[in-house]
Amino acid sequence: MIAARRTRSNFGLQRAVEVANELRKPLLILEGLRVDYPHASDRLHTFVIQGMQANARACEASTARYVPYIEPSPGDGRGLLETLAGRAALVVTDSYPAFFLPRMVAAAAKRCPVRLEAVDGNGLIPVAIHGRAFPTARGYRGFMQRNLREHLLGFPVEDPLSRLEQNGAPLPREVSSTWPQADLRVAPATLVAQLRIDHSVRPAVFEGGHDAARQTLAAFVTTRLAAYADDANHPDADGTSHLSPYLHFGHISPHEVFSAVMSRERWTTRKLASGASGQREGWWNVSAGAEAFLDQLTVWRELAFNGAAWKERFGSFDALPDWARDTLDAHRGDEREHVYTRAQLDAARTHDPVWNAAQNELRETGWFHGYMRMVWGKKILEWSRRPEDALAHMAALMDRYSLDGRDPVSLLNYSWVLGGYDRPWFERPIFGSVRYMTSESAKRKLKMKKYLATYSRP
Repeated sequence: MIAARRTRSNFGLQRAVEVANELRKPLLILEGLRVDYPHASDRLHTFVIQGMQANARACEASTARYVPYIEPSPGDGRGLLETLAGRAALVVTDSYPAFFLPRMVAAAAKRCPVRLEAVDGNGLIPVAIHGRAFPTARGYRGFMQRNLREHLLGFPVEDPLSRLEQNGAPLPREVSSTWPQADLRVAPATLVAQLRIDHSVRPAVFEGGHDAARQTLAAFVTTRLAAYADDANHPDADGTSHLSPYLHFGHISPHEVFSAVMSRERWTTRKLASGASGQREGWWNVSAGAEAFLDQLTVWRELAFNGAAWKERFGSFDALPDWARDTLDAHRGDEREHVYTRAQLDAARTHDPVWNAAQNELRETGWFHGYMRMVWGKKILEWSRRPEDALAHMAALMDRYSLDGRDPVSLLNYSWVLGGYDRPWFERPIFGSVRYMTSESAKRKLKMKKYLATYSRP
């Protein structure tokens, strides 16, 4: 388990169960946590460990052998996978197109003495089927509308471990002695306190794991989905789903989210429109709130995975469309009224209380509001000497503090700030024809008095 860190609605785990039954072999589930990944901290480690605790509880009722391993020091986990694979008939893992995971899977494939399969459970449509990179949301939306029907017939099994027919097997002594399993009965705070990670980034307000993810999903569909179209952009309304941390760490699947929303809507595939025009409204034939949320889940989120899988250097300046690079290049020499260092941005020490509020929410909670992310990014572009610096600042701050950083959706967001997946707008200093956003406009348009009162302090 490296991306889909859950026991339910998991295509990779489902595949492993099928092969275990076919070969009449026991199933072993290895979920590891490195200590030296970029931006390792109490916040990220705690969230992952809470997910491991949930997985351990789920596996207790099955015959699968769950092996949680938390690396004590850099390099201590080296050799664990190869040793287990030396006794295996097949290794199954997750296919995930971002962060260091593609390199890790490629390296594991070379070291494993048996077949290794990487299974894509990232979205409703596998990225291999995309065939190319889509430059616009409308283009991907049309592709989705043409292709989604058949994939709605092939959702993952809700509880794949319930289908496991084989009994478990004990761990080889050399494995248990060289790589001791994590004691998940201990509080996460105790487990992370002794590790060499960033202890200055405290645990988030969100609890990790599939159980917490399902509770978050249930609260959203019952109390906020109906008003999502009206409230999602307003910080004071708190109308968003808060599901992005759980989707990022694989504690819940997009299929389970989709099913919960559509069950609430009493929807069937018979309601789908017949065409595939790429229009944002009218294809699903559901409520306005559900339609707005589905566009985020099935278009923008999956467009991000499309970019990560099919675009070279996705999220970089070079990967922007030609018009965006050209217009930003033309304005590199424009005077900046304010230029902030990364340290000043990190500490929310700018002249702008709206921006400071967004940064403080990110630092304190491990997440921040969707509309505010756009304003936050646009101001970083305005306050950076070069667009490449703006990209680097956004990635560093998100990766350090946000539970949903290090994700294709985050990379798409950075790209969008600099003109990716957008169109040319009016010419302005610094931005050129890249879309411009201001904190003053956000204050006029959005309900955010409570938000600013909570987070805009220095």
